[in-house]
Amino acid sequence: MNAETRNNSQGKGRDTAKPKTDTAKLPHLATLAEYAVDTWQRGILYADVIRQRGNQYQAHLAERVPNVLNFLSEVVMSGKDLPRPVNYWLVRIVPPHDKPADHMKRPFVVIDPRAGHGPGIGGFKVDSEIGVIIDAGHPCYFIGFLPDPIEGQTIEDVMQAEAAFLERIIELHPCPEGKPAVIGNCQAGWQILMTASIRPELFGPIIVAGAPLSYWAGWRGRDPMRYTAGLLGGSWLTAMSSDMGAGRFDGAWLVQNFENLNPANTLWNKQHHLYANVDTEAPRYLDFEKYWGGYVYLNDVEMQYIVDNLFIGNRLATAELHTSDGVRIDLRNIRSPIVVFCSYGDNITPPPQALGWITDLYGDDEDVLTHDQTIIYATHESVGHLGIFVSGAVSRKEHHKFTTNIDLIDVLPAGIYRATITEPAQRNVVAPINNFELSIEPTNVASVREIVQPDPESDRRFNAVAQLSKINLGLYRQFLQPWVRHTFTPQAAQWLQAMHPLRVSYEWWSDHNPLAPQIAEAAIKVREQRVTIDEDNPFLQMQRIVSKAITQTLDQWRDMRDSGYERAFEWIYDSPWMRILAGQTGSDEPARAVPCTSVDHDTLVQQKLAKLRAELAEGGAVEAGIRALIYIHRFCSSIDERRANLMLELHQPDCHRGFDMASFRHTVRRQANIMRLDEVAAIVTLPQLLARDNPARIREIAYAIERTRDFAPLSAAEESGLSQMLKVFEVAADSPALRLP
Repeated sequence: MNAETRNNSQGKGRDTAKPKTDTAKLPHLATLAEYAVDTWQRGILYADVIRQRGNQYQAHLAERVPNVLNFLSEVVMSGKDLPRPVNYWLVRIVPPHDKPADHMKRPFVVIDPRAGHGPGIGGFKVDSEIGVIIDAGHPCYFIGFLPDPIEGQTIEDVMQAEAAFLERIIELHPCPEGKPAVIGNCQAGWQILMTASIRPELFGPIIVAGAPLSYWAGWRGRDPMRYTAGLLGGSWLTAMSSDMGAGRFDGAWLVQNFENLNPANTLWNKQHHLYANVDTEAPRYLDFEKYWGGYVYLNDVEMQYIVDNLFIGNRLATAELHTSDGVRIDLRNIRSPIVVFCSYGDNITPPPQALGWITDLYGDDEDVLTHDQTIIYATHESVGHLGIFVSGAVSRKEHHKFTTNIDLIDVLPAGIYRATITEPAQRNVVAPINNFELSIEPTNVASVREIVQPDPESDRRFNAVAQLSKINLGLYRQFLQPWVRHTFTPQAAQWLQAMHPLRVSYEWWSDHNPLAPQIAEAAIKVREQRVTIDEDNPFLQMQRIVSKAITQTLDQWRDMRDSGYERAFEWIYDSPWMRILAGQTGSDEPARAVPCTSVDHDTLVQQKLAKLRAELAEGGAVEAGIRALIYIHRFCSSIDERRANLMLELHQPDCHRGFDMASFRHTVRRQANIMRLDEVAAIVTLPQLLARDNPARIREIAYAIERTRDFAPLSAAEESGLSQMLKVFEVAADSPALRLP
C-alpha cells in the first residue's frame, strides 16, 4: 500500500480533504457571483430610474398647467376671470367614446387637495374616483389649481370661486336627478364644506375623503402630527416661512411634514422597494413621483388663515368662523347628505380628526334631527392616507358603491348613519370584482363619540396652544417680521425655495448631470443582458432580512420620537404657568368653545313641526307607499341598496315623463319626519292618502311593497308590518265609496 492509499484509508490525507472543501464552497461562490452581478445591474437600473425621475420633474414644472390628471379634459372656467381672481380652474372630463356620459344623470365634481402637491391625484389612473364616475355614466368635472396663487387671493376667494364653478355646472346640467355630487379629497374636504355652509343650495351629496375637520382630536399614543404646532410655539414659524418666501408659502414644507411621519418609508422602504423590483416597478414609481414632487405654493394670507383658524384654532368644528361680510361658516347649515370616508390606517387624517366635528357640533341625536342634517360615515381598516382616494382597490369598492348609490344617499332622512360595504352572502364565483353590497345602518352621535373619544383635558392643552400661538405670532410680527421681510427679497426667496431638500432630491440627478449619459447608456446594455437571480438565493434572502431589520429599527425610532413628542407636549401644556399664560384660571371652564345656535333655531324647529302635523293627511298613494315602507322596516338594523331602491320604483311609472329627484327626496324625507313625529297618526291617516288615487295605482304600489320579501327574509316584526300595510292598501283599493272627490 502506497502512502496516498494509506493516508486515504486513515482519513488524514491533505489531498482528500481539499476537494471536499472546494466542492462545498463552489455553490456558495456561484450564488455570490450571481448576486454580485444582479446587485450591480439593479444598481445601474435604479440610478437610471432616478435619472428619469429628475427629467420628469423638470418637464412637469415646465408645463403650463402641471397636473397628473390621466384623462382627456377641456377647460370650462378659469378662476383668473372671476371678480376676485384665484389660481383655480374648472375642467370637464371628456369620457372615452365607449363610455359616453348620460346627461340625464347628475354630474360629479372631484376637487383635489391643495396641500403641497399639484392637482390630479383623484384621476391619475384608470382605477380612480374619476374613472369610477366615468364607468357609472355620470358627467364628470374636475377642479384643480395652478402652482402659484394670484397675489392677494384668500381662502374666502377660493370658496367664492368654487361656488361660481358649481353655478356654471348647474347651468350646463339642469339635471332632473339632482344637484351636483361633490367629492373633496383631504384639504379640499374642509374647503368644500365651508363653501357648502354658505351656499347650501348649490350642492347635492358631498363626499369628503380623508379630510381633516377637527384638528384637536386624536388618540393618545398615536397621531403625533397634531402636537407639532404646540412644540413649535404656534404659527409664528408659518408666518416667518411665508416672509422668507417673499409672500409665498412653499408647499414642499407641507410635504416634508408628511414625509417625517414615516421615516422608514421615506428613508428606506420606498427606495429599497424600487431597487428590489426595478425590473417592473419603474412605471408605477415614476407615475407617483410625478405627483409627489409637483410642489405648489400658497399665499401667506391663505396659509396663515389655515394654520391659525383650522390647524391650531380648530374654529371650523365649533362654528366660530365668519366671512368678510359677517356670514357665519357653520357646517350645520349644510342640507346635503355628507359622506365622511376615513381609515384607521391613516396617520395624517385619522378617524377622530375626520369625525370629531360631529361630536363638536352636536350634543345628541335630537340636535342632528332638528338641524335636518344627514351624515354617513364609512371607515376602512388599514388603507393609508393617499390610498383613500388613490388606491385602485378602494376605488373599485368604496368609491364605486358611493357613486352608483348616490341617489340612495341623497334621499336618506336626517340622522347619523354608518355605511359598510361587503361581499354578498351568496357571491357568484364568476361575478365581477366590484360585486359588493352597500349597507347603511342608522346609528347615533354616541357611536361616533366612541370612535373620536373626546378628551376635555387634551382640549385644554390645545386651547393653551392656540392662546400661546397668538402671543408668539404677535411678538414675531412686532419684532422680527420687518427684518425678515427686508432681508428676503424675491430673488433670495427663489434661491431658498430652489434649495429646499425635497427639491434638491429631484434636481441633483437628471440629464443635466455630466454623469447621466454614461448611466443611461449602461442601463440600455444592462437591460439587453439582464438575467434575474433565483428567489431562493441566500444572499438575496439576506438582503431582505437586512432590509426588514432597517425598517424595524426606523419604526422603533419613530415610535420613541412620537412618544417623546407626546410626553413633552403634555408636560409643557399641563404646567400651571402655561395654563395661566393661556388664561385658563379654573378647571370648571369649558375646554373649548361651545358651538352657538341661531337665536331663531328653536322657533324654526317649532314651525317645521307644526307644518309636519298639518301634512299628516296630505299626499296620495306614492306618499302612502313610502310611509308604509318606512313603517315596515322601522325595526330593521340596516338599509341595503336593494330595499332603498324599491322606493324609487314607486315613482317608476312617472320616469318616462321626467323623474324629479329633488321632489322625490323631499317626499321621502318629509314622510320619514312625519313618522318620527307621530307614528300612530301617520298610519291612521293612510286611508285618507290612498283615497286620492285610483284602485289600479293603489294595487300597483301594493305589489311593489310586497316585493320587499324578494330581497331577504323579513323579521317577524317586518312581516307583521308588511301584512298590516297590505291589508290597508287592499281595503282602499276595494272600497270605491272611500274615493275622495
